[in-house]
Amino acid sequence: MRTTGVVTVTPFVPELDPSDVRLARHAPGILADFNAAGVLNAADVHVALRLGRLGGDEDQAVLLAAALAVRAPRLGHVCTDLRTVRATATVDVDRPVDLQALPWPDPDEWLRRLSASPLVGSGAGVTGEVPLRLDDTRLYLDRYWRDEHRVATALSARGEEAGLGVDTDVLARGLHRLFDGPDPDHQRLAGASAVLRRFSVVAGGPGTGKTTTVARILVLLHEQAEAAGSPPPLVALAAPTGKAAARLAEAVHDEAARLQVSAQVRARLLATDASTLHRLLGWRPGNRSRFRHHRDNRLPHEVVVVDEMSMVSLSLMAKLVEAVRADARLVLVGDPEQLASVEAGAVLGDIVGPAADGLLMRPAARTALATATGHEVTADPPPAGVAAGDGIVVLRQVHRFGGGIATLAEAVRRGDADTALEVLASGEEDVQWVPVDGAEAPRATALGPLHTAAVDAGRRISEAARAGRAREAIEALGGFRLLCAHRRGPYGVATWMARVESWLATEVEGFAREGSWYVGRPLLVTQNDYGLRIFNGDTGVVVATGADRVAAVFERRGDLLRLSPTRLAAVDTVYAMTVHKSQGSQFDTVAVLLPDPASPILTRELLYTAVTRARRRLILAGSPESVRAAVGRPIARASGLRHRLWADEGP
Repeated sequence: MRTTGVVTVTPFVPELDPSDVRLARHAPGILADFNAAGVLNAADVHVALRLGRLGGDEDQAVLLAAALAVRAPRLGHVCTDLRTVRATATVDVDRPVDLQALPWPDPDEWLRRLSASPLVGSGAGVTGEVPLRLDDTRLYLDRYWRDEHRVATALSARGEEAGLGVDTDVLARGLHRLFDGPDPDHQRLAGASAVLRRFSVVAGGPGTGKTTTVARILVLLHEQAEAAGSPPPLVALAAPTGKAAARLAEAVHDEAARLQVSAQVRARLLATDASTLHRLLGWRPGNRSRFRHHRDNRLPHEVVVVDEMSMVSLSLMAKLVEAVRADARLVLVGDPEQLASVEAGAVLGDIVGPAADGLLMRPAARTALATATGHEVTADPPPAGVAAGDGIVVLRQVHRFGGGIATLAEAVRRGDADTALEVLASGEEDVQWVPVDGAEAPRATALGPLHTAAVDAGRRISEAARAGRAREAIEALGGFRLLCAHRRGPYGVATWMARVESWLATEVEGFAREGSWYVGRPLLVTQNDYGLRIFNGDTGVVVATGADRVAAVFERRGDLLRLSPTRLAAVDTVYAMTVHKSQGSQFDTVAVLLPDPASPILTRELLYTAVTRARRRLILAGSPESVRAAVGRPIARASGLRHRLWADEGP
């Protein structure tokens, strides 16, 4: 037995592999136990010990908490909730581990010791230089606490602001001209909110009209400027990736060509481009944390629209809210149900919060919307003193797909595994289920529709590319995509890329006979190249252009961009891609390969994201156990942002 400083425990000593690089050599006491169990890795332990030495605190309970706070961002969390971490902790090892047998400190005593530690500051205000912050039961690294505090404070202040001198008659006429859905038209409500408020959110799943709403918002703002005799607003369109930015600009330009607007407004929309958030903020090569635009050098734009917000991390969001002018409008667009950023935080989900289930607006916000839209606005009251919901509208009407895909997506979103399995087994025309473990399927025939769809798509791409029909090859490429949860392993992209290529080599005549740049090779860009106008996530096809000559062809705003393969520095072959990489894209047919139920990557958000990539047909390969595990396992990222924005006491 030994005493940890909090409780007396029996040491937890599993079998160890001395060569395991995750083990911290000579880690003391309970840090060694948590490291050996796989809860902490060597870096977590070493950073905690370093902090203890610098701060003069050797209390092992404090050092364990510090190590857990260091660990949190690595797993996507902003903080560690010390009251719940015992029940929610995960491990980095493949062997079974009894986490309850670890020497967890008593939460109340743990929090008391942390409050007394010189390493820990309180969450009462941005004062002092300490490495850790304790806010209620949540422990943060100071940097992430400051980022969260900054975002919550900025958005709460913006949420309180209304009365922007809007001409309500001009707004009402514009709303009824541009939005023709039946009342209550949530796209119209979102458009009105973005004009009436400094901060607004247009949320919703794929095909709900988010980007078409954005284009109409810009029209409404330009018309407000014209009515006031003011210069047109300076607009910034941005997204976290180059591909998403390009798609946002394309969507706005497509809408501009169709909308009933003046020639001047149409020209301004067509001249509006989009960029990555890093590029907008003034990214400095070699420095990911500092930008040219910040609190002392704000962006000049009067309107900032950010698409694909689900992919934006807390740190990047903190930089954004500091850089946007206090008098500018900030419009966030995205799907809060999708996979969150690969970095720490689930910003959009935290911001939308309980408003995901319906409008949560104060009386003044409802009245202003009713005046602008000409009909009563039904909304529940938010918690007392909470302004966050006044500008948040979630679009639910899907215009792009329906039938079984829509029903399945909604069941997954709600966490209803029984209904999801019923839809999969119902024989819906647009949903096909292959209820097998893909890694264990012995032959291609066991995978049925998935195998057939992959080979048919590869054949169509190859035949069109060989005939020089570039547009047809591009369309065939967008007609099918195989999505995997993992990059490597039996369920990973690398394995299934090789498997699909082997199917094509067997069944498609002349497949890949030209070498690495073979005709019909589908390409995935892995790095932005602004000079060539191709971006990370863009896809293209190698197409024959003459005798022994080929070009890499990409689609850009309806036109075909032809490039010599020798100019492409960062591309992969793309017969399969990860679900993460597919965000922001849709395909006519999507095949999804679910991993083993025990995979920590298999979550509700991953399955929802995968399902909603399909426009017309979904093929899902995975066992019933995998489906049930995914639907029943929502991502739970530890964060205090939702509490700060939505709690009764305000931020």
